[in-house]
Amino acid sequence: MRNQATSGYADPVTDYESGNGAKRLWLIDGAYLFSTQSSVGQGYNFDYLLLKNKLETTVGPFWRAYYLNALQPDNDRNDGMQRFHSWLQSAPPSGPKIITKLYNLRDSDASHAYCHGCAATVQLECLSPTCSTGVYPLTRRSQKGVDVGLATLALTHLDSYDTLMLSSGDGDLLDAIKFVSDAGKEIELAVFRSGVATELQSWADRIYWIDEFAHEIAR
Repeated sequence: MRNQATSGYADPVTDYESGNGAKRLWLIDGAYLFSTQSSVGQGYNFDYLLLKNKLETTVGPFWRAYYLNALQPDNDRNDGMQRFHSWLQSAPPSGPKIITKLYNLRDSDASHAYCHGCAATVQLECLSPTCSTGVYPLTRRSQKGVDVGLATLALTHLDSYDTLMLSSGDGDLLDAIKFVSDAGKEIELAVFRSGVATELQSWADRIYWIDEFAHEIAR
């Protein structure tokens, strides 16, 4: 296994020229990139076609790229979202040619919560005046389907790539990343500096901080 201590916190400038022609799989957590792009500055938005072109100029062409995201129940009928997801899959020069996999947000029970102060389990209720006519169950919506999807793609394609590039900051992916690394694959992160679990950083052979070239890929 590679020495994690020497490769985990790679400097973005020195590593930009380290591409070695490896066959790369790029996995994108769409919600992560959308939520962290604002760390560059208020109103900042990046362009996926420009981002892909920048990364391929740096490391070489991708073998395959996947974009995963979870949608609110009503977003599947949103014309703007449909056009965006269709554009993601269109080929250059008009689009970035990224395979798109969409999931529904999962609801889980949120009627009770644990209090760290008194160690009690307390009941939750909605205080909105619109709910005054009755008591309704509370749920928590999460995108666990995306995490599972990212891990599944990384593992099912294990024999087809040499390097896994991940655009996600979720520490829940750590077990899958460890497995991929122990299988002899290189791990790269293409992420903003905000919201990246340190555990993921420590297992990365190279990190490409998008903040460093954010102005080049702005929309």
